[in-house]
Amino acid sequence: MDITKGYSIAYKGLKNGIHDFRFEVGGALFEAYGSEEIKGGECDVEVKLDKAETQLVADVSIRGSVVVACDRCLEDCRVPIDFEGRLPVRFCDEVREYDGEVLWLLPGEDVVDLTQYIYESIVLSLPYQRVHPEGGCDPEMLRRFRIVSGEEFAEIEDRAGTESEGTAWDKLAELKERMEADARDDEK
Repeated sequence: MDITKGYSIAYKGLKNGIHDFRFEVGGALFEAYGSEEIKGGECDVEVKLDKAETQLVADVSIRGSVVVACDRCLEDCRVPIDFEGRLPVRFCDEVREYDGEVLWLLPGEDVVDLTQYIYESIVLSLPYQRVHPEGGCDPEMLRRFRIVSGEEFAEIEDRAGTESEGTAWDKLAELKERMEADARDDEK
């Protein structure tokens, strides 16, 4: 089955006004887009389509969760999705691509395909850091990666800074002594 049929709205027969639609998003959508980031998920999509004579406006709400790799332990992690957006749909006599802000349709088209908008909205809703809740990471993987605490990291930085500074100053002092010794030898 064509994945876009599952997320399309046939608006031609609708009266002007607001109409409600519901869709369920599953792993098939992420597979269709070849998503390497999102391994699966379940989200409910609610669309309030406001139909007018010259345009459509889709208020889209997406709630659910997707499965991604945890940034800490690399195991599968369920991340919540909570998205609210508005998609204006306008009509134009020339073919135009979806530009991220407005979905353009030819006057003869009778279906609004929301597949790309839904997919992009879910991807853009992912948090920057994707991790399990505290204590939810695989302990074996954490042991393998040995996550360093903030205090340990500061101590390591201080130690590295002290060691490298001492080494550099020692080298400069040694170089200065050699240059002074060479200067004394040249004077003799």
